[in-house]
Amino acid sequence: MALVQTPPGEQGFPCPEFELPLAKGGVVHSLSLISKENPFLIVFICNHCPYVKAIESRLIALSSILQELGVPLLAINSNDSSRYPEDSFDKMKEKNYPFMYAYDEEQKVAKLFGAVCTPDFFLFDKSNTLAYRGRLDDNWKEPGAVTRQELLEVVLQLYLGKHPLTVLEKPSMGCSIKWKE
Repeated sequence: MALVQTPPGEQGFPCPEFELPLAKGGVVHSLSLISKENPFLIVFICNHCPYVKAIESRLIALSSILQELGVPLLAINSNDSSRYPEDSFDKMKEKNYPFMYAYDEEQKVAKLFGAVCTPDFFLFDKSNTLAYRGRLDDNWKEPGAVTRQELLEVVLQLYLGKHPLTVLEKPSMGCSIKWKE
């Protein structure tokens, strides 16, 4: 398990176009996430990463808040499942997340985003521009020790149309994406 952090200063680019299969059936197209009324969140995760496992319940709780606000959340698994079978499409279906969970088998979408780790959060504003790429909160390992939920703060600021954002972006960290050889 290699610890990786997201790079700084990535704001401003539009969400790349893509289409991916969903674990619950059907497909998702990136253009379907853009509403002009609400921000949207894309996060790269996988099933086996201890960093993702540690935040899983908080991600599910965040998805409930986002759903109430009408803010789409799409999780994408781009790991090489031939080397990490727990990250296979069939195993993704077992997760039964309350948010969309898509499979990037060819790893093209992760490369379009420049995703580096799991979890890797990309929050886009109402105009489809990357507004935040950072961590979920200030304590990935211990939910009870969280004092600040940075990602939720930024979502609420964008939802309310507040600019500039008052949350300083701090890198997310986690397991490296498992690239195909």
